[in-house]
Amino acid sequence: MSSFTPLSRRHLLRGAGAALSLPLLETMLPRSWGAPSTFEPQRLSETVQPRMVCCYVPNGVNILEWMPADSGDRYTLSPTLATLADHRDHFTVVSGLGHPHSKGGHSGADTWLTGADLTAKPGADYTNTMSIDQVVAATHGPHTRFPSLQLSDQSGTGAAGHSHTLSFDHGGTPLPAENSPRRLFDRLFVPETATDRAAALARLAERRSILDSLGSDARALSRRLGATDQRKLEEYLSSVRDTEKQVERMEAWIDRPKPLISEEGLQLGSKPGDAHDRPMWIDVCLEIVYLALLTDTTRVVTFEWSREAGGFGIGGENHHELSHHGGDAGMLAKLAAIDKAFLEKLGRFLGMLSKTSEADGSMLDRTVVVYGSGMNSGKGGEHSPKNLPLLVAGGEKLGINLGRHLAFDEEQHPPLSNLLLSVARAVGCETETFSDATGTLDGLVG
Repeated sequence: MSSFTPLSRRHLLRGAGAALSLPLLETMLPRSWGAPSTFEPQRLSETVQPRMVCCYVPNGVNILEWMPADSGDRYTLSPTLATLADHRDHFTVVSGLGHPHSKGGHSGADTWLTGADLTAKPGADYTNTMSIDQVVAATHGPHTRFPSLQLSDQSGTGAAGHSHTLSFDHGGTPLPAENSPRRLFDRLFVPETATDRAAALARLAERRSILDSLGSDARALSRRLGATDQRKLEEYLSSVRDTEKQVERMEAWIDRPKPLISEEGLQLGSKPGDAHDRPMWIDVCLEIVYLALLTDTTRVVTFEWSREAGGFGIGGENHHELSHHGGDAGMLAKLAAIDKAFLEKLGRFLGMLSKTSEADGSMLDRTVVVYGSGMNSGKGGEHSPKNLPLLVAGGEKLGINLGRHLAFDEEQHPPLSNLLLSVARAVGCETETFSDATGTLDGLVG
């Protein structure tokens, strides 16, 4: 272990009768944060299962530098997408898609995976619907310890229209996200003690008792309600039943040991709100996602890399302000730099998956990664819900067509829900419909 001890910024220089605080020097920075990761991908995945990872970046992109000028199998990588040149054969660019019912702007994270019109219900300020990851989790969740994982740079759910999560249950209720690598790692891989398990079982038993009582009271009430109120009550009871299933799942897994995973190389102390930590925070979150997939702890992950309308760039830049660029060349250049830095992180994650052997290929062959944003900051910073920046990577052995640019007319676009439905079906979810999808997306799966 290194004996290095960083200087405090409160350290004083004394001379000529004066005491001056030092400026921020490199030697003051903790070496446990921000340093290059020493994490190494594993050699073999023991499971051969379809997986889905949805990675969201806020505030759109510099679309002028992002969008390829041509389409098809022989398209030319754009200046921004050239960052992923080493993975060209592992991803497909999709342009021209959008959410017809979305109002655009910084509610993009709320609707990216739902396609909902948030003001569709009369008298309600906000009404979301089920996200595609939860549709997929309903298929794969019964076979894993965690049906899905939600990550974000801010924990919890956030506020309506500015969510900290991409995931919404069947009733449109947001599912809270985790932003601490340490808490996430402990939750997934650190064994509970016998005392911890006993306490957890006691809490679950109490929850089961409460749910039983709620269900009994609600059914008794139902006999005295009119048709409209009965429908509302049935929605409530459906939520209660889902919670009961969650309790049953947790009880079933409580005594099954977690995978034994070492912390070596994982900088679990990284913080998303620290500009110095932020690059490593994204890396370590993706490393934990990789380990969760590798061990089949989950098969469904959503990761909001930063929150809309206030998110950070890779080095702590004011990403939100840059999205209102108004066509300014300097701001667009900074936006493009953030876009490239994010793609470098994505490329590293794809590299981990592609280097891990699995059956007759790699983990990437059966992991579909959807990457993009829920808004297009456009040529003038207009925050449109049309022509969203999107990539689909991996999943070749699941039928995903890679190495091409699928270009659609942004004014006559098919809904993004078509892409989401295609991905859900590719990873084994036997659903025929999703949100406002008109079918699967032409050219994506073959």
